[in-house]
Amino acid sequence: MKAAVLREVNKPLEIEDIQHGDPAPREVLVRTVAAGVCHSDLHFQNGSYPYPLPAVLGHESAGVVEAVGSDVTYVKPGDHVITCLSAFCGHCEHCLTGHMSLCQEPELQRGEGQPSRLASGDEAIAQFLNLSSFAEYMLVHEHAIVKVREDMPLDRAALIGCGVTTGVGAVIHTAAVEPGSTVAVIGCGGVGLSAINGAAIAGAARIIAVDMVDSKLELARKFGATDVVNASSGDAVGEVREMTGGGVHYSFEAIGLKQTAEQAFKMLNFGGTATIIGMIPVGVNVELHGPEFLMERKMQGSNMGSNRFRVDMPRFVDFYLQGRLHLDDLISGRIKLEDVNDGLAALETGEVARNVIMFD
Repeated sequence: MKAAVLREVNKPLEIEDIQHGDPAPREVLVRTVAAGVCHSDLHFQNGSYPYPLPAVLGHESAGVVEAVGSDVTYVKPGDHVITCLSAFCGHCEHCLTGHMSLCQEPELQRGEGQPSRLASGDEAIAQFLNLSSFAEYMLVHEHAIVKVREDMPLDRAALIGCGVTTGVGAVIHTAAVEPGSTVAVIGCGGVGLSAINGAAIAGAARIIAVDMVDSKLELARKFGATDVVNASSGDAVGEVREMTGGGVHYSFEAIGLKQTAEQAFKMLNFGGTATIIGMIPVGVNVELHGPEFLMERKMQGSNMGSNRFRVDMPRFVDFYLQGRLHLDDLISGRIKLEDVNDGLAALETGEVARNVIMFD
């Protein structure tokens, strides 16, 4: 099968012919139909987050089940599925207390002594985040997929696999935004726009989108933003605080920078909560003014929207088909696997939400 392989940090992905194994008892072979090019892929490609190499990147995807292992009963060949990088074991402390997105059990990957799921001849290829969706097929644990209705377009469904679940989930699960509250979202890429959409679904009364690109701020209005702030033209924190009479109840950082994380905290009113969604690079520290905590301001992280993806993703599919989740406008373009490096480069400009790789 064709796959986009990262062999060296800060180098282009190489389109290669590699092999996938046969499904083990609890594994599923999925024919990839669509895969979003996510900013997280860029973080690993440029070395912000170390990862074993060579590896096939890609983690935001949807496809059709091709084959199943002997113990799999949840899906059958022909089923339409969305993948999720936060695979779950179902029996660890995190899973049993409802925090499935934090599961890190090694049983979800193949163990030492077992053949690699992906290989190039005799060379093992690392599987990326339980998935590796920049490839024509994915061989995954059965707990890395969710079955969805077949009238859902799979290019839109792929976005639910990461960016949408991360953004909407951060709002409704991690922060538990209340109806009538005020919200600020910093960064209007795919995740930030999804957070704005989630805040609208949650019933926030005022949703302020913050970005430095006017076209993305206009797009944010389609997703539910009631106000916009162009951070390139002045003091974004001051503008948000002035607009809301002292700050917002909830803020969300969807870029992954030290400066914007600190701004998210500064935008809060007394008792407010800042949620960091973006991937701040390894080794970077965020600095906060200690006395601010005395007024019960809080900062927290969110991993994949604190999801319960087998429950959440079918609901998000329904939201889309009901016209409440605006996935069409998230897709900036549809590209081929051979164009994956152009898709990654486009993320550097900060002017696109998502390019989606479509497989024949």
